[in-house]
Amino acid sequence: MICSGERIVLPSQAKMVYAYIRVSTDKQTVENQRFEIQNFANERRLVIDKWVSETVSGTKAAKDRKLGPLLKKMKKGDTLILSEISRLGRNLMSIMSMLNLCMTKETFVLTVKEKYELGNNINSQVLAFAFGLSAQIERDLISQRTKEGLARRKAAGQQLGRKKGDKNSHYKLSGKEKLILTMLEYKYSKAAICRKLKCNIKTLDEHLIRMREKPCKSEDN
Repeated sequence: MICSGERIVLPSQAKMVYAYIRVSTDKQTVENQRFEIQNFANERRLVIDKWVSETVSGTKAAKDRKLGPLLKKMKKGDTLILSEISRLGRNLMSIMSMLNLCMTKETFVLTVKEKYELGNNINSQVLAFAFGLSAQIERDLISQRTKEGLARRKAAGQQLGRKKGDKNSHYKLSGKEKLILTMLEYKYSKAAICRKLKCNIKTLDEHLIRMREKPCKSEDN
């Protein structure tokens, strides 16, 4: 149900429809959001002209994400579809800023989960504030519960984190030592090795240091 009680009618003219997907880590998948958005578009008989997806924290400024240029290029009558309002950002002010930009440009924002429809009207502004505030309150509560849980464990004398002197036994390149040595023997550059292993130079250099400190293990495969 749309909280405003009034369904926004999208323009019948051929305007651009964009779908934006964001996940916070490379361990998450964009497929769930893509599936939800596509089903939503089908129900509304909307054809998505362009998909924009990225793996980045919502705390990062919109201008430093693909989202920033996308919002900037959208024109009057264009539509942006999201799986949920929190895909825009992680705090109230950033979400409100982006929604205000959309309203100023007279573009539409549709969310799948909340069934929220943003247009250039007072109801949309009130809803934008409510959803953004709710999302921030929920995150603050989760953060507070986490802190309280850690405090209880500490008060009970439980060890928090790794014991002093313990080291992380698994790294991004763990199990790749044999491949790394082989590529080095064949005079591959560090940049080429990083492309092969999908890591950055810093990660490779740190693992090379660990390899020198202890005998390497063969790869599992």
